[in-house]
Amino acid sequence: MFPLKITNTKLLFVSIGILFSAASCTSKADEKYKDWKVYGGTSENIKYSSLTQVNTDNVKNLQVAWTYSSGQASATNTTDMKTNAIVVDGILYGLNPQLKLFALDAATGKEKWVYDPVTVPEKGKNIGRGPFAYSTKISRGIAFYKGSEDDQRILYTPGGGHALYCIDALTGKVITSFGNNGIVDLHEGLGMKNEYDLHISNTSPGIIYKDLIIVGSRLSEAAQSAQGHIRAYDVHTGKQRWIFHTIPQPGEPGYESWENPEAYTYVGGANVWGGFSLDEARGMVFAGTGSATPDFYGGNRKGNNLYSNSVLALDAATGKLRWHFQTVHHDLWDWDIPTHPILATIKKDGKQVDVVVQVGKTGFIYMFDRVTGKPIHPIEEKPVPTSDLAGEKTAPTQPIPTFFKPFVRQVITEADLFKDGIPDSSYQDILKKFRSYKTDNMWNPPSVQGTLQNPGWNGGTEWGGPSYDPTTGIMYVNANESPWVVQMSDINKPDTTSRATVRTNLQVGKSLFEAQCAGCHGVDRRGGETNPALAANPSLIGIEKGSNLNRSIKYDEASFKSLITTGRNNMPPFMHLAEEQKTAIASYVLNLKAKQNQRFSVSDREELPPNFKSPYRMSGGKFLTKEGYPAVKPPWGHLSAINLNTGEVEWKQTIGDYPELKAKGIHAGSENFGSSVVTAGGVIFIAATRDEKIRGFNKKTGELLWEASLPAAGIATPTVYEVNGKQFLVIACGGGGKQRTKSGDKYVAFALPDKK
Repeated sequence: MFPLKITNTKLLFVSIGILFSAASCTSKADEKYKDWKVYGGTSENIKYSSLTQVNTDNVKNLQVAWTYSSGQASATNTTDMKTNAIVVDGILYGLNPQLKLFALDAATGKEKWVYDPVTVPEKGKNIGRGPFAYSTKISRGIAFYKGSEDDQRILYTPGGGHALYCIDALTGKVITSFGNNGIVDLHEGLGMKNEYDLHISNTSPGIIYKDLIIVGSRLSEAAQSAQGHIRAYDVHTGKQRWIFHTIPQPGEPGYESWENPEAYTYVGGANVWGGFSLDEARGMVFAGTGSATPDFYGGNRKGNNLYSNSVLALDAATGKLRWHFQTVHHDLWDWDIPTHPILATIKKDGKQVDVVVQVGKTGFIYMFDRVTGKPIHPIEEKPVPTSDLAGEKTAPTQPIPTFFKPFVRQVITEADLFKDGIPDSSYQDILKKFRSYKTDNMWNPPSVQGTLQNPGWNGGTEWGGPSYDPTTGIMYVNANESPWVVQMSDINKPDTTSRATVRTNLQVGKSLFEAQCAGCHGVDRRGGETNPALAANPSLIGIEKGSNLNRSIKYDEASFKSLITTGRNNMPPFMHLAEEQKTAIASYVLNLKAKQNQRFSVSDREELPPNFKSPYRMSGGKFLTKEGYPAVKPPWGHLSAINLNTGEVEWKQTIGDYPELKAKGIHAGSENFGSSVVTAGGVIFIAATRDEKIRGFNKKTGELLWEASLPAAGIATPTVYEVNGKQFLVIACGGGGKQRTKSGDKYVAFALPDKK
């Protein structure tokens, strides 16, 4: 019964009309969010499912429905699978650790077909320069286009392969009418004079708008890197239809934000590596960009550096800029925008407002009017510390949101250091180190003294991004709380400006290694063996053939130089290095005595062009205890429910455990990668952690309702879908990667048991 008595019949009919209209909208929304045809669920990328078969009462009954072994996981914990599978008309599409594309019956997990990207059509064997190679082997998803029942296409980029593929979704065969016999080289049309010598790939999928696929890129973060321009291609022909210059060229808005008028010719980065969201009705595509290169020192790229670290709104049909907002000016902290924005609708001053919400590594939440780009709540420019490095020029202010509180700690004090659960000697060690660093402001720039950077390079938020429930206005964001240390040191290398200077391969190789490789493998080349902060990176000691050390892979000069060129797993390619430079690095790392004392020729090239040289070498890594734990008090990984209407945190829950700490009653949470999925059934699902679990929480209270063990860590975003009236939850269990847990190749689907 209606609690309100209505006597005016006109009002009664209007009220009934409103009710029916609301019911109709809800019904349409329910249908829209039942599918998972797009990376992130729908083009808003909110990772919401309107399915209700699995709910808070029965989620505890979920069991494994099927498992698919996709094949080719590494035995050395180096491969991973970050794929968010999509489901179209009862067929599930995903990628294996070697980026083979496959199609399964979504109800049973039975394989329909597999496409191997190594099988390149004859005309595509030489894309750009040199043999085709893909080696990074990271891809978070694929894009699906349906023109008709007979024209269904999958478009994706295999990791480091610098090529966009077009595959028939019905047969798993290359569509040869697309690009060069089914492939588009992402180097082409970038507009850089040395574009073919630079690494470019795409780890997050593009997004489909009408007959276009809009793509971003993954780039090297070294001084010499490609530019992250956003491009759109015709899904039928592969022709590039538009390009948006994320590093503006003369005459374009934003060009004035670079002090050096030639910066656009040599600065790289500002790339979209976290994916897109799309307002199809308005024809607007939204993205967040990464920092300009190189990280940590910007003496060669003075200025605010638009459009790096920016939220961009573009006309999806033309690539024209609608609006932008820069979240970090002149980034010196590697605080990329790591994830796509989400599209939401909030209540403001009694009105419904369509908004764009962007979260960042910094822990800030930014919210903008979707059409105008005007901040919904004030964002204030506040003064920040300046750099004391020679040649550096920090931005005087940074934009600080005022409405939403940061969802991670941003300044660490001595009271925040981890003490319980470790020996006092370990605590005293981190306390001593802490007191030696700059720690009083999150915006302290890199320094020779050493700067504690919090949030660290892995956030805050990472590439998974948030999920959002459009029926409640609640956003769910998982985050990391593990600070890093950045320390700069004077290079103090001999003068190489004179071409008469004689230097050996050993001298140059050591110099290049420290400039290009030490940030990941350590100056001592031992990576995670001696520095827990570099745990994701292997030691390079004893990798030469003939060494008596037990290493999984060993190299001679030729194979090591090939590794430098192509990259491998998490290591990016260094295609910008000249052959002489690769020889020099190989002589140093592989201890090639016969090559080390040979003269390094600089007759026709310098070690690095002037615009790429830095007076400093960066070293750094996670700030950890001797035991390898983050050096701050838990939580180290958590999931927060944030009300986008009120700004309030509804609840916060740790995710992930360290068994030895859990036994002591410490629920620490762990570093996590991948997103959550929220459902109308009242459950929010997330894996993402290194402890090889997937969990279901009550979306209203944060109560843990269900967890299950996985064959390997699910460092990916789950997919929720329905086939023949049955609801499924599937997760890619790849492990490996940055987490350095065991690698896996299985997709595991959960469902409620069939009724008997």
